[in-house]
Amino acid sequence: MAECEVCDRMFGNWHAARQHMDALGHWECQTCDLNWWTEQGAIDHMNSYGHWRPQFDCEACNAAFDTLGAAKRHMHEMGHWRQHWCSDCKRGFESQQNLNAHLNSNIHRRNEIACPFCKRGFTTATGVTHHLETGSCPQARSLNRDTILTEIRRRDPNHLITKKLLTFHESSSTTTATSASFNYGSGYYECYLCHKGFRELKSLNSHVNSPAHKDKVYHCPGRACGREFRALAPLFNHLESESCGAVRFDAVQRNVGGFLSGKRLIGFA
Repeated sequence: MAECEVCDRMFGNWHAARQHMDALGHWECQTCDLNWWTEQGAIDHMNSYGHWRPQFDCEACNAAFDTLGAAKRHMHEMGHWRQHWCSDCKRGFESQQNLNAHLNSNIHRRNEIACPFCKRGFTTATGVTHHLETGSCPQARSLNRDTILTEIRRRDPNHLITKKLLTFHESSSTTTATSASFNYGSGYYECYLCHKGFRELKSLNSHVNSPAHKDKVYHCPGRACGREFRALAPLFNHLESESCGAVRFDAVQRNVGGFLSGKRLIGFA
């Protein structure tokens, strides 16, 4: 389908719409109310008077067009009005995965997942898990990535999401970088493991105590995926994206409370 830019009449294809617009002079200036008999006449007018509007983007891909009509024609011809379309926002997306991410974002979901300890609301399982793994919960200061991993491993004897390790040692200690880590050549505090530089010492300490240099102890439960993760939050983020199809988004949200505070074995029921 294609639409006349002036009278909004619909046609089976752009060729028929163009014939109609040529016959009735329905080529319209983007800025003023003048109509032209030919497309080139409208273009010459807008070039002369600077009456071009900003570019119009396709709502489903990266294509951009000089006119709204051209963008509409592209979206109709490519089927972008129907594919991966959010009817609430009147917006298209490049793939079903991107549409799902949009539908599962805080644009469409409220903070429906509560921290089991402080009751703060989060939009996704990733958010509440990151909240606890970083020790940010005021009612559960003892929880962090390592203590959560220890509990998850205890309740995951079949290694649904935890890796089989020959040895595993719980680590609750922290590493403290000192002023000796300052590199006078670069002017930054430097991580001795990856040599990444930081302007402030506290930023370096946050880095060395983050999962950045931890072992990858979690894996995707999808048999064909094989992705590995250093913390539970990025695993949940991977599953929520549904990129490998291992688990549905809603299953992750439904089970996150049991993962973080429950007594039962780990699973996605």
